[in-house]
Amino acid sequence: MRTIEHIYIDGAFVTPHGDELFELVNPATEQVIGRVRLGDAQDARLAIAAAKRAFPTHSQTSKGERIDMLKRMHEAVSAREDELFEAITEEYGAPISRGRWMARHAAAVLLDAARVLEDYAFERRAGSARVVMQPLGVAGLITPWNSNAGFICGKLAAALAAGCTAVIKPSEMSAMQTRVVTEALHAAGLPPGVFNIVTGRGETAGAEIGAHPDVAKLSFTGSTVVGKSILRNAAETLKRVTLELGGKSPMIILDDADFDIAVPLALEAGFMNSGQACIAGTRILVPQARLREFEDKMARAVADVQAGDPRDARTTVGPMVSRKQWERVQRYIGIGIEEGARLIAGGAGRPDGVSAGWFVRPTVFSGVRNDMTIAREEIFGPVLSIIPYRDTEDAIAIANDTPYGLQAYVCSADQARAGAVASRIEAGRVLVNTLAHEPAAPFGGFKQSGIGREYGVFGIEAFLEPKSVLGLA
Repeated sequence: MRTIEHIYIDGAFVTPHGDELFELVNPATEQVIGRVRLGDAQDARLAIAAAKRAFPTHSQTSKGERIDMLKRMHEAVSAREDELFEAITEEYGAPISRGRWMARHAAAVLLDAARVLEDYAFERRAGSARVVMQPLGVAGLITPWNSNAGFICGKLAAALAAGCTAVIKPSEMSAMQTRVVTEALHAAGLPPGVFNIVTGRGETAGAEIGAHPDVAKLSFTGSTVVGKSILRNAAETLKRVTLELGGKSPMIILDDADFDIAVPLALEAGFMNSGQACIAGTRILVPQARLREFEDKMARAVADVQAGDPRDARTTVGPMVSRKQWERVQRYIGIGIEEGARLIAGGAGRPDGVSAGWFVRPTVFSGVRNDMTIAREEIFGPVLSIIPYRDTEDAIAIANDTPYGLQAYVCSADQARAGAVASRIEAGRVLVNTLAHEPAAPFGGFKQSGIGREYGVFGIEAFLEPKSVLGLA
């Protein structure tokens, strides 16, 4: 049993003012594995004050100094990869292949930001004016439980690269990961106050960060409902806001696609991160003329998907993060059945042979209409909907008929045709015949999937404000 009793403010590990103890539970066993003492609004205010004191100095550092900071941070997080991997596996339940990627990703985003910064011009000309990209100030960074370490490092990398200082409010459900990352970042030797980490609840520590007048920028990843609340509160002080929110991503399988390629791609896109991913391809659009063929191949493929012990190398779908999340997914499976969708794989309850842990049977519905609840709402679990379409125009219309627009997928044997379809989809990213991630490319959503972009140049500029200076040669 591990007890985490400190948060990180002004370059030091300190006991929080808040005294609530939050239980950490292994979702694969349902056993309590630790407790974390949560920070509160007063702790958030202290962290904001420390970041404010550090901002005048950090904002004036050179590009070279910031690159050096990011490289030291990368080395420090990389050195703790094995410990971070263990924390991800134990408290989140990620299958080992996914957990190892997540641990490496947390370090990689720091080096990615350093590389972008090397070629970034903070000054440029616009006619007779000199335009200076100026850091906004203190940044509040709020991260979710489904990739906590990666979001902490990614958001912090962009903020520091821009010259901002930061207060991070990570998910209280990911305190073990947060502890490892915090210790690593502390070892990198950044000046006190440049970054501060307060693990606490959204309604206390998070709300204080969102409302505090000394916070100039907010970057939040999480649900659309919470994102809207953050945006409303930020309006009081006109904070700059980046929101990366929910998704209901379509995967369009064009009629020329090779199903031996498309089916595994669709399963991987839909079940990534155990289905707990805002970018998961949960709406699979299939030509009506080839629907039965696709269903048969999908049913056989899902039978080989193992949901269970995340430490088993054969497992690709781990547990839901909590009982609450498991119950949410079960409710949606029940709704799908009630509304008349056909189960071709999975269903309610735990997988066969699994008696403990918040595991869901990998589930695929077919005959789904795009107006059904399971096609409209984000489930955040391993539940996929096959939606038939008549022709390409119908597929594009269905793909875009959603309040979300984070990511989309197109699978086709014809690259040019796939590209033409991709150009008409309303989403921040469209992946054609791939699941690759490009860290230099902007990431973010259209419509209710968010505001603003992360990663690459766009991610750094989200923490900058352009200032025009006239009258100088």
